[in-house]
Amino acid sequence: MTIKTLREGMYLMPQLSMLIVMIAALMIPLFMARFKINGIPTAVAEIVVGILLGKTGLRFVTTTTDLTFLSSLGVIVLIFLSGMEINFELFVQKPRANRDGTVPRSPVFLAGSAFVGVVITALVLAVVLKMLGLFSDVMLATILFSTIALGVVIAALTEQELLSKPLGQTILLTAALGEIIPLLALTVYSTINGGHAARIWLVLLIFLAAIILLRRFKAVYQFFARIDKSTTQLDIRLAFFLIFVLVTIAENVGAENILGAFLAGIVMKLLRPSEVTRDKLTSIGYGFFIPIFFIMTGAKLNLRTMMGNPQALMLIPVFFVCFALAKLIPFFIFHQRFNARNSAAGAVLTSTTITLVIPTLTIARNLNAITSDQSGAFTLAAVLSCVIAPIVFNKLYRPQPEDEERTRVTFLGANILTVPVAQQLAKGMYDITMVTDSEKNYRTYNSQVNVKLLAALDDDALTQAGVFDTDILVLGYFDADRNYRIARMAVEHKVARVVARFETREAGDDHLEELAADGVELFNTFTVNASLLRGMIESPSTLKLLTDTEAGLYEVEVHNHRYTGKTLQSLPDIGAITVSRIYRNGHFVAPHGDTLIEPNDHLIFTGSKDAARTLRQQLGARN
Repeated sequence: MTIKTLREGMYLMPQLSMLIVMIAALMIPLFMARFKINGIPTAVAEIVVGILLGKTGLRFVTTTTDLTFLSSLGVIVLIFLSGMEINFELFVQKPRANRDGTVPRSPVFLAGSAFVGVVITALVLAVVLKMLGLFSDVMLATILFSTIALGVVIAALTEQELLSKPLGQTILLTAALGEIIPLLALTVYSTINGGHAARIWLVLLIFLAAIILLRRFKAVYQFFARIDKSTTQLDIRLAFFLIFVLVTIAENVGAENILGAFLAGIVMKLLRPSEVTRDKLTSIGYGFFIPIFFIMTGAKLNLRTMMGNPQALMLIPVFFVCFALAKLIPFFIFHQRFNARNSAAGAVLTSTTITLVIPTLTIARNLNAITSDQSGAFTLAAVLSCVIAPIVFNKLYRPQPEDEERTRVTFLGANILTVPVAQQLAKGMYDITMVTDSEKNYRTYNSQVNVKLLAALDDDALTQAGVFDTDILVLGYFDADRNYRIARMAVEHKVARVVARFETREAGDDHLEELAADGVELFNTFTVNASLLRGMIESPSTLKLLTDTEAGLYEVEVHNHRYTGKTLQSLPDIGAITVSRIYRNGHFVAPHGDTLIEPNDHLIFTGSKDAARTLRQQLGARN
């Protein structure tokens, strides 16, 4: 049987197209893993395979009603997951002060400035293309050149474990703006060009609906989490409910359905779903719907026609260069804080664009604002950006000392209890700040550890001194009422961890229970000493572990998704440590070599300081 005969058979039996697409979706990641093709995003590989199987290549895949429906659902789920990827906490996060006391430019400022530069450059490039007669729609070109593939950026930053570091946060925020702003601009563009300019104010209704759903579903979602079980999967049902409600509203007010999907993703993100829920949604999306969308995108391209049109063929490198040049300004913005090499790496990574480009082109074709050849050229240029940019980023990026963030610990109260602890922690992976309002203690201990003297310990004075801008706040005063008052302030300022000393019951049981309910960690030296004495009697080696200067007992919380789902025995340098317990969801788990690590597990282990430092850096990296 010849290929021609086989192709004709495929056209006679279009239902086989679905089977071929499913086989391709299964084989692409297996093929990439087998031949270690790590530098190319899976989405790009799926588009390329679609080109080979569709109109351009073997013509084994044709556009059917079922595939069109699943492809449309795929782009909606893709944009929904993109909305869930945006970390809004980064927008309000303050930059950490340098060790010399200076405060660097915040990721929010750098990202905002960089994206303004992107929009201006994209507009200039769009005008130039119109003057040259290559592409006449200035607004559409500006939107396309401004887009950034948030999913590809996150994948590249995750691989380098950069998401929790200043450079990674800056690139991530720039990419988030490169998805939010063009999407809003696309909504305005499609509304005006679709003949609904008078109804553009109705688009506000979808934002109002998103706000109402968010406010009304906070309590509902918590209730869902309590009654959920494997046969109901209420979290997934809620996610798809949000998608279809907001997509339906978007379509009925004249907006694009992808705006509704994007807002649904944001609402779901703000409901704070568990890691398990996020994993399930990602599995559904990238496991089924999204591969169909990308494969069908490639299958619909007809490069045969483009090859016969020299002008259309010329547009591919022109658009690719424009995608790259539009992201030139971020280099100069990033360089205000980061070195030239890493700034260039960040600018190159922001030139990746695919996620929003294809839906934008689909909308433009529906509005007859773009030809099929121009659409194909934009698509292929976007594919090239996703192939080349991540590879160049990995070649350029080099870790810098600025990326190695230490845990910030602030002690309130300089005394015989807190000063020795601060001295010991300062030798490890901690940046120590000590604050006191006692001039006598300041003079006594300032030579042993860096102490700040404050005239008062009210909210304004502590906030201005940056006391609440820390990872761990230790309240070491003997005065229980003072520790209670400052602990309440710390809770209101949303300090991640507060450790408070209460030597007596002066604060009252109600106050202690109140602080404990808010997550404040309470201790007193009598209880600690009694526990240590009991430990010496029952398990004398425990005290040796705690007081050993070469080795000790350590804890790390697992944030690095590279290690979740893997066994303990697969951890790096596992031979240099011994995991004694895993603290998971409020309970201790006895570890074994084949125990699977879950997100947010607390691993309690023994080992040398060097081994502990390495393991903490690797498992604690937020990606």
